[in-house]
Amino acid sequence: MERRFEYRGVKIVVKKGDITEENVEAIVNPANSLMIMGGGVAGAIKLKGGVEIEEEARRHAPVPIGKAVTTKAGRLKARYIIHAPTMEKPAMRIGIENVKAAVKAVIQEALKHKITRLAFPALGAGVGGIKVKDSILAILNQLKEAIDKGVKFDEVRLVAWSESDFREFLKAVEEAL
Repeated sequence: MERRFEYRGVKIVVKKGDITEENVEAIVNPANSLMIMGGGVAGAIKLKGGVEIEEEARRHAPVPIGKAVTTKAGRLKARYIIHAPTMEKPAMRIGIENVKAAVKAVIQEALKHKITRLAFPALGAGVGGIKVKDSILAILNQLKEAIDKGVKFDEVRLVAWSESDFREFLKAVEEAL
């Protein structure tokens, strides 16, 4: 299940699937500042990619909200994982400002490492308590702002785990683009 869009020459792909299977340069991990990869997307990345991803990330902890850390992706198809904290400690409720700060940090890391193809899950939508559609809108609005200022990406994938999330991702993209 996949839908393609475009914004100023950047391919935006909304798909249902397992983000750990994405063949992109970087996968975004909605992290906590301690870089503990326990559950959700982070847990799946560690399970499939290897514990060395968490070990490398934890060497940078604590990472404040608004900063991000890039590590290797272990056994995953992606080359890198960009760990962007949306919360200070595991399982914290957060506000949408944390999502916006995390996306800005991801963009800075992508530029630093010359990453042009990346995949985002919803950020803060699990234990963080942010509605899926609101998370995707925040991601898209930060990306659009960066693209409008001249940041170049080839492709950004928004990867939903479930069919219901996929529908919410689509609503957000159709509203934002």
